[in-house]
Amino acid sequence: MPFKIVQNFDSSFVLEPQAQESLYKLLSNESFLTQICQQSQCGKVEFTELLFQPVPYSLATPKGMPAEFEKYHDSDEYVIINVPPNFMFQAKIFKPSRLCAIYQKIG
Repeated sequence: MPFKIVQNFDSSFVLEPQAQESLYKLLSNESFLTQICQQSQCGKVEFTELLFQPVPYSLATPKGMPAEFEKYHDSDEYVIINVPPNFMFQAKIFKPSRLCAIYQKIG
């Protein structure tokens, strides 16, 4: 099966204010932050309130994320996670179907 090359992919999205607030609360929950710290082996993290939709890999987006977020991927001071599907469901976010969240390591 040949690969289909995606030339342009619109990664923009807008969340309803209530859905965004609900998702931010879930992503900032203390027990979830502790879980991220354990997985990333760091002392403490803080949710930056930066979200992005993963994009297909291409020459322009070799890391599978919009180019403006690559600086976080290349930095040791940040952790990027896939937003858990159950968080998306609880916040009633169905489009986009996948999101990534950026956390800053503290201390």
